[in-house]
Amino acid sequence: MTLKLVIGNKNYSSWSMRPWIAMKVAGIAFDEEVISLNAPDFKERLLKISGTGKVPALADGNVHVWESLAILEYLADKFPEADLWPKDAAARAHARAVSSEMHAGFIPVRRHYPMNMWRPVKSREPTPEAAVNIKRIDTLWSDCRARFGKGGPFLFGAFCAADAMYAPVVSRFHTYAIEVSKPSRAYMDAMMALPAWQEWTAAALKETWVLPEDEPDWPTVLRV
Repeated sequence: MTLKLVIGNKNYSSWSMRPWIAMKVAGIAFDEEVISLNAPDFKERLLKISGTGKVPALADGNVHVWESLAILEYLADKFPEADLWPKDAAARAHARAVSSEMHAGFIPVRRHYPMNMWRPVKSREPTPEAAVNIKRIDTLWSDCRARFGKGGPFLFGAFCAADAMYAPVVSRFHTYAIEVSKPSRAYMDAMMALPAWQEWTAAALKETWVLPEDEPDWPTVLRV
């Protein structure tokens, strides 16, 4: 039975992007269902497979998994050959730690810089709280690259679940022209060069749903 991933708008839904891009890069086959975050029946439809009524949600037959990080862990168990976590124990522990940090934190960055794939690159001054988040993320990326990134251009060399967790942050930093260190910028470029990234972006740009709360220039909607 084919896996089914239910996600929100590709233009806005950062949490949806995480398991989607991981599955694409790993070559894990799945069907997708996109439900706009402002759909009147959004929660009703999601509650069938998501305990929270939120996206993303994964259905594998009678197994239902929600929350991006939980989905990634489930996929790592089901498809060990996909190497969604680093094989080295120390690297794997670190990857899980930084992924959990992303899952639980960086709220000021999330609020001040909503993911918006179709917005042209344009700077936006950070709040003091967001600036602290930006500095931490830049340090985290650079540290991962220096300590574990010898085997490739991603945080732990080869693409893994940690990269999936930070993919929406890469999008945010690019969209809002956030200045980062050279290692972090190179990492962002590698992420945005992924075919899966290009596929997600192309689909996002074709969407017609507009969510005012995720348009930082509202009532103006800037689109590339």
